[in-house]
Amino acid sequence: MREVHVSEVTALVRRLCMEANYHLPEDIQQSFVRGKEAEQSPLGKTIFDEMIRNCRLACDQEVPICQDTGTAVIFASVGQDVHLVGGAFEDAVNEGVRQGYTDGYLRKSIVSDPLRRVNTNDNTPAVVHTRLVPGEEIEIIVAPKGGGSENMSALKMFTPAATRDQIVAYIADTVIAAGSNPCPPVIIGVGLGGTADKASELAKKALLRPVDVHSADEFYAEMERDILERVNKSGVGPQGLGGTVTALACAIEPYPTHIASLPCAISIGCHITRHAAGRI
Repeated sequence: MREVHVSEVTALVRRLCMEANYHLPEDIQQSFVRGKEAEQSPLGKTIFDEMIRNCRLACDQEVPICQDTGTAVIFASVGQDVHLVGGAFEDAVNEGVRQGYTDGYLRKSIVSDPLRRVNTNDNTPAVVHTRLVPGEEIEIIVAPKGGGSENMSALKMFTPAATRDQIVAYIADTVIAAGSNPCPPVIIGVGLGGTADKASELAKKALLRPVDVHSADEFYAEMERDILERVNKSGVGPQGLGGTVTALACAIEPYPTHIASLPCAISIGCHITRHAAGRI
């Protein structure tokens, strides 16, 4: 049994909140370079140039890549042989978010009640997904999610009679209909199966997959390619101003489900689908 003080959790979350908002993952940065090469619209190529420049400036000057520094979405894998001491785990996570967003001069976007709309002034509480795993380590991923892309999320409860092509069409049509709202070129995360809430979590988690990696299951890898092709034929283009690159990647995460169910959740990531990971 390994003992970990929750202050280590707070310190890691604090650092990752800033890192995720300042430094875009390398695989996404490289997708901008490839996207510019594939883009046929002169305006679209110029937009890719600005995206690349923006990421470099944010990294060099350690300032936010985007003014919307998002909801702090946390994926935590806690080893079952870890004994946390000094306080509650989620309290430690939220303290890390509070420190990271305050010390990092990141915009505070969270309101304490969905209808009363009073800002919490420290971007807490985070949305925390925690799972217990073997071992004596804690892995934490901070994935800030901007409001514009999050508002384009979708969920459809298909019947088991739905065909592969119907599901592909629904996903592609949903992304195309989102237009400029999620700040394309986007990354498409899809959760299939489970329950409505499980599918939504899987869709969000799918956005963490490296953009140059398809599903290990060729059946779903082919679906990912088909969706990507349909979306990029739409003409929405970079920032919704027309072009041939509307999406950079599509990731599908399937899960076992009830015999009467077939949930399909979509989480759209903007062109800066941010995340940073660390271990204790």
